[in-house]
Amino acid sequence: MPSDSIHSPALSPVSVKSPTNGASSTSPTTQIPANGAAPTTMQSGQADFQRRHIGVTEAEVQQMLDLLGFSSLDQLIDRAIPAPIRTRQPLQLPPARSEYELLQTLKAIASKNQVFRSFIGMGYANCITPPVIQRNILENPGWYTQYTPYQPEIAQGRLEALLNFQTMVSDLTGMEIANASLLDEGTAAAEAMSLSYGAYKGKTAAFWVSEQCHPQTIEVVQTRARPLRIEVIVGDHRQLTFDQPLFGVLLQYPATDGSIYDYSEVIDRAHQAGAIVTVAADLLSLTLLQPPGEFAADIVVGNTQRFGVPLGYGGPHAAYFATREHYKRQIPGRIVGGV
Repeated sequence: MPSDSIHSPALSPVSVKSPTNGASSTSPTTQIPANGAAPTTMQSGQADFQRRHIGVTEAEVQQMLDLLGFSSLDQLIDRAIPAPIRTRQPLQLPPARSEYELLQTLKAIASKNQVFRSFIGMGYANCITPPVIQRNILENPGWYTQYTPYQPEIAQGRLEALLNFQTMVSDLTGMEIANASLLDEGTAAAEAMSLSYGAYKGKTAAFWVSEQCHPQTIEVVQTRARPLRIEVIVGDHRQLTFDQPLFGVLLQYPATDGSIYDYSEVIDRAHQAGAIVTVAADLLSLTLLQPPGEFAADIVVGNTQRFGVPLGYGGPHAAYFATREHYKRQIPGRIVGGV
């Protein structure tokens, strides 16, 4: 392709005289087809398309070098990259391969992987995503393609998917609002602690975490609390007395060992003590269990791996965060739609 023009062999470019001064005009360029058909016009912006998109010219490079005080690119590189870290010999690259050959090589490497049964548990469970759902919902082109050049269907599809996500979370948790996901369950629990800490109106208090929470969740909460100088107490919810001031309580539902507890009584006592209660819940289990919103939880968090997302060696998987309308200004992350 020529660097300064794009035209068919059947077209011969002809300069058009300017009606004002008689000089040759370079924009637009009229092209007369050799077969006598109607002439076509090519804008000058298209004529130098290749030059504009390849990069800077030698003159522009020299202008930048002069401004920096270097005579050549080699001199600039010598000054910018220390000699001890520079490679002195050519890269040891294999011969070029076709796409087909490269894919075969990658498949051969991938075939060496050994897939073992995962016993990770603790909030994660393997799942099967039916191909009909994967193709017609998750991979539906309607979510990410546009039917006219000026309409952002990719953004619209993402917003609609996030709105559906929020609606599903609100329905299953029994809460009034939900955000458009967080990084993972541990992060969501830590954000719930921060929200509870900010909303607490009393004096210095601690954050209480059930020992039945997933260990990775407990560790993330403790790590987040350390720089904030928040005391984290881990214990058995059945022995929780509220003798010490607490600004928040975190419970696991079902527990990390699969046990299902009725938290109504402990949540009622927590509210009487002025604490905000967070329940970390298995979202899929809420299709059968009583939603935390129905036994007075203030915040519900968890991850959505159970909804057809591969294990991925433990994540992270998209977390959810649902709460009551009262905390809509403190909810972390983003919300799609009006609140």
